[in-house]
Amino acid sequence: MNVISVVLALFAGLMLPVQSLMNAQLAKGLHSSLWATAFSGGILTIILSLVAFMTAGGLPMMKGTIEQPWWVWLGGLCGCVVLSVSAIVVPQLGAAKMVAFIMVGQIFSSLLIDRFGMFGANIVEIEPTRVAALIFLMIGASLLA
Repeated sequence: MNVISVVLALFAGLMLPVQSLMNAQLAKGLHSSLWATAFSGGILTIILSLVAFMTAGGLPMMKGTIEQPWWVWLGGLCGCVVLSVSAIVVPQLGAAKMVAFIMVGQIFSSLLIDRFGMFGANIVEIEPTRVAALIFLMIGASLLA
C-alpha cells in the first residue's frame, strides 16, 4: 500500500466535513444551499483551472475526448450532488453523521462498480469480508445517529 496515497486520501477525507460546514454557513448568508454550491463550484473551477494551466503545460488536448463515452462529462454532476446535499443535510445531521452516511453510500456504490466493472473499472469480485465491512459501516453510521 502506498503510504503517500493513504495520507492524501485521509487528508481529502478530512476536508469533506470542513467543506460541507463552510458551504452550509455560506448557504445561511445567501439564503440558498444551491447558490452556496454554485459559488463553491465556481471557486473550485477557477482555482483548478489556474493550477491545471500552470502545471499541465497549458490548455488540455480536447481531440482525445471524442473517443470517450458520453458519460465521462457527468463527473461534475456527481460533484454538484455531493456539494448540494452536504450543504443541505449537515445542519440537520451534523458533520459526523453526514460523513458516516456518505461513506456508506460510497462503499455500497464502490462495491457495485467493482463487481460489474462499471465506468471502465476492473471487475473485482465481492467477497464476504467486503460485505461484512459494509455492514459494519452501516452499523457504525447508525450508532452515530
